[in-house]
Amino acid sequence: MPHLSDLIRRHTSLKQADLEWIYSLVSDWQLLADLSFADLVLWVRLRGDDGWVAIAQMRPTTGPTAFQDDLVETVLRDDMKDVDPRSAPRVVGRRALIDRAWEEGRICRDGDPDWSGGVPVREETVPVRREGRLIGVIQRSTNLSSARTPSRLELTYLQSAGDLAQMIAEGAFPFSDQGPLMVRSPRVGDGLLRLDQNGEVVYASPNALSAYRRLGLTADLVGGRLDRTTLELAAPGEARDENLTYTASGRAPQEAEVEARGVTVQLRSIPLVIDGVRIGALVMVRDVTELRRRERELMTKDATIREIHHRVKNNLQTVAALLRLQARRLDVPEARTALDEAVGRVGSIAIVHEMLSHTPDEVVDFDDIADRVMQMAAEVSSTKGAVIPRRIGGFGLLNALVATPLSMVLAELVQNAVEHGLGQGPGQIEVRVRRYDAGPGFPGSSRLELAVSDDGGGLPEDFDLEGTKSLGLQIVRTLIVGELGGSLEIEPKEGGGTEVAIRLPLEREDEEVPRR
Repeated sequence: MPHLSDLIRRHTSLKQADLEWIYSLVSDWQLLADLSFADLVLWVRLRGDDGWVAIAQMRPTTGPTAFQDDLVETVLRDDMKDVDPRSAPRVVGRRALIDRAWEEGRICRDGDPDWSGGVPVREETVPVRREGRLIGVIQRSTNLSSARTPSRLELTYLQSAGDLAQMIAEGAFPFSDQGPLMVRSPRVGDGLLRLDQNGEVVYASPNALSAYRRLGLTADLVGGRLDRTTLELAAPGEARDENLTYTASGRAPQEAEVEARGVTVQLRSIPLVIDGVRIGALVMVRDVTELRRRERELMTKDATIREIHHRVKNNLQTVAALLRLQARRLDVPEARTALDEAVGRVGSIAIVHEMLSHTPDEVVDFDDIADRVMQMAAEVSSTKGAVIPRRIGGFGLLNALVATPLSMVLAELVQNAVEHGLGQGPGQIEVRVRRYDAGPGFPGSSRLELAVSDDGGGLPEDFDLEGTKSLGLQIVRTLIVGELGGSLEIEPKEGGGTEVAIRLPLEREDEEVPRR
């Protein structure tokens, strides 16, 4: 499915400001579809002004769809020669209605239902206006196959849909000054209140009334001021929320929550403004008690996990300190060196847990970890001169399952480069990193390439990675090949020195690599 911005740039000459307006409209037009019980298709003029292209489509959740097929990217040229009427008979048949809404700048309706698709469909077109200029037309198609005598709820829905369509035609919707919406805003089916221009409730859907009953309402909701009723029900402290006051009065397009008796209700207000006059408002209501309870549980779990990482980091630092004390008491150089190396390995893991203790996710920015691990390994291993490791490229965000072993690998490689490549003397160590998409054969995955090189004496002639007795290289090989499913190569560097090349598979943004 082509992206909306791609379709607009490919087929039309709309400006960036028009694109942003259409984005706002499309992100919120599920509301219009549900209130209308109708399918919506957004048409804009082609770049050559010789026809129309459908760039977005929305089906209602409150009624049957009028279109079984996807109409996005359907092109209707003025000569109509490139459109097969059998593929979209209703669209082609209503071409004149789209043109009329565009030319006259007003909402146009068909008198009789259209039966060309096998079911009766009532067609309507709504011009989309921004700052006094038309930028598109919405085709609104209602499937009448299940038509019956409308209830009070359906009549309120349709009246509200008509007001909202008129606002779109006047350029008053979507709202340019609307505050940021919550992750899951209330929908029409969650609960709907219709307010008059004084903020009094003239209609309350059963779901909306039930939500207020759970808040503690015993009186009738209809006929009262919603803002006063809501503030009276709110828990202590909630009544001072100015955002709640404006939302419940319907005076501003925004969202708020009210909490009482352990129940949390989310409100979203949509002022209805026709010809510059506010005639009332729609307030959608949703009981989010269970959702907020789960969010609080997740926040508690996140805090607990961060505390665990903090304690693990402290415990690892204690272990490292004990190993240092033990190393100082030893007179055997080999044993002291082994304990110093163990201190470095424990320290690299502690750095990862320190980073995890500051983030709610099991994902860390590995660049900071890499720089600290490289510097620590170089300082511990070098005794004859300064070694400055240099990183080229970035690791980015990595999952803890990858970050922990990779930090140990990086520490081992830098330490090995200092001790064996540079002979613990001064020199340069370069760490090059590259991340890239794996390609069409591996959808949603990426790859990480890591190369650690030094300008030292190079590899011994009889070096064999498979048969090496170096504990550090054995650890690296086990972690890279066995745990992370990657590949490891160690070769002489051109111009002198040694280079270790590592390739790792990564999956999606969470970078969780399956273990073998």
